[in-house]
Amino acid sequence: MAKIKIPFNQPVFAGNELKYIKEAVKSGKISGDGIFAKRCTDYITKKFNALRVFLTPSGTAALDLSALLLNLLPQDEIILPSFTFTSTVNAFVMFGGRPKFVDIRSDTLNIDETKIERLINKKTKAICCVHYAGVACEMDELKRIAKKNNLFLIEDAAQGINAKYKNKYLGTIGDFGIYSFHETKNINCGEGGALMINNQRFIKRAEIIREKGTNRTQFFRGEVDKYTWLDIGSSYLLSEILAAYLYAQLEKMDEITENRRKIYDFYKKSFKDLEKRGVLRLPIIPKYCRANGHIFYLLFDNQKTRDRVKEKLKKAGILAVFHYLPLHTSPMGKKFGYKKGDLPVTENITGRLLRLPLYNDISMKELDYVQKTVKKVL
Repeated sequence: MAKIKIPFNQPVFAGNELKYIKEAVKSGKISGDGIFAKRCTDYITKKFNALRVFLTPSGTAALDLSALLLNLLPQDEIILPSFTFTSTVNAFVMFGGRPKFVDIRSDTLNIDETKIERLINKKTKAICCVHYAGVACEMDELKRIAKKNNLFLIEDAAQGINAKYKNKYLGTIGDFGIYSFHETKNINCGEGGALMINNQRFIKRAEIIREKGTNRTQFFRGEVDKYTWLDIGSSYLLSEILAAYLYAQLEKMDEITENRRKIYDFYKKSFKDLEKRGVLRLPIIPKYCRANGHIFYLLFDNQKTRDRVKEKLKKAGILAVFHYLPLHTSPMGKKFGYKKGDLPVTENITGRLLRLPLYNDISMKELDYVQKTVKKVL
C-alpha cells in the first residue's frame, strides 16, 4: 500500500492563531467569555445578522444546550434524518427525547420535507434538520410545517457556516442553529462550536444554563449584586485560548470559503463528463442555495464500485472516505424500533457515496492528480 500523499482533510491555518493565543495568555484570562470570545461572537453576530450567539466547547455541546432549552419531557419526539452524525440525535435522547427518523432527499441528501408531516403527533416537540455538505435544506417548507404544528425548528449547521438559503445564512433561520469548529470543518479551533439563538424567548435561560445554572453572566454585567443557582446547567463556555485561535480563522472566513468553492468547482468540472456518461452522479445544489464547499462527493451506481474506487485511490496515496452509516440501522437505532428497509433512500445513498480530499491548502497539482486517478480507476 502506498503511503498517503494526499490526506482527506488538513485543518486550515489562517496565520494569526499563535499571535492571538499569546495575547490571550498575556491578558491573564484564559477561561471562557474573555476578549477573544467577545470578538468572535461580535463578528458572527454582525456578519450573519444573528440575534444571539453563544460559543460552546463543541458543536455537540451546542446541540446539548439546544436540547436542554427545549425542556424535553419523557417520550417527547424529535423528527430528524438518520443520515447524520450521532451528536445530532444523542443531544435529544440524553435529555429524554425519542428520535423519529425520516428519510432524505435523493438530490441534496437533506431531510425529505415531504415525509415529515405524516410523522407528527401530539408527542412531537421539534424538527431537527441537517444541512448536509453545507447545502441548505428546504427551510421555507420546514418553517411552514413547524409553525403549523407548533413545533420548534433546529438547524444542525455543523457543516454549514457561511453558506446560505436564499438570502439568509444557515443557522439563523430556525429557533436554534448549531455550528461546529472541529478540525474537520471549514473554520476550526480544534474543538469548538456555537449555538445561534434566533428566538428571543430562549436567550435569558440560555445564559443561565451555560453558566452552570447560575445568573453569573448577569452578575458580570452588573445587573445583580451576586449570583446564585437558578436552574439546571453545565459548563458550556469555550476556552479563551480556543476563542483566540477561532478569531484568527473567522477573520479569513470569506477567503477560506471562496477557496473551498473553487476546489469544489474544479472537481465538479473535472467529473462532468463521467456524469454525462452515467458512470457516477455529482452533488446537486439547488439554485436557492449558496453552499460553502465543505464536502465534495461522488455517488456511484453501487457499493461494490464505490469500495473498489476507494481502495484503488488509497493504493495511489489518496485518502477518500465514505460517510455516515444510517443511525436507524445501528444498535441504538434498533433499540428505538427501527430496522433495515425503513428508510430506503438513506440506506441506498450511504453505500454509494465517496468523499474526495478537500481542504484549503490542497494544491492544483494534487487536485489534478486526484481527478486523473479517479478517471484512471473508472
